[in-house]
Amino acid sequence: MSEYDSHHVQVTDSFLEPVSTFTDDGPDIIKVSARSRSTAVAGAIAGVMRQHNIAEVQAIGAGAVNQAVKALAIARGYLERDEIDIVTTPYFTEVDIDGQERTAVRFRVEPRPS
Repeated sequence: MSEYDSHHVQVTDSFLEPVSTFTDDGPDIIKVSARSRSTAVAGAIAGVMRQHNIAEVQAIGAGAVNQAVKALAIARGYLERDEIDIVTTPYFTEVDIDGQERTAVRFRVEPRPS
């Protein structure tokens, strides 16, 4: 997977657990590939939500979007135990990968307003 954003969390099948880095301005983007384990991505989403109260999940391609959507559903269950209900807003964004413009699907994850 190419690095296409300076703020990111990569979750792929090559990692046993998601690796994340955080900046002072908030959480990084959780990047999902078609080979990502949905439970590992869900754990990353839940962890970011617990720490920052907002998360961004990004996927490029049908397989990656599938894994991201499954991870969002699983993360909702993980966060339910902490009485955090989440809502997800999907949108398209353009990203540059090795000089090529690609369309990514990004999911903004926030707590459901009371």
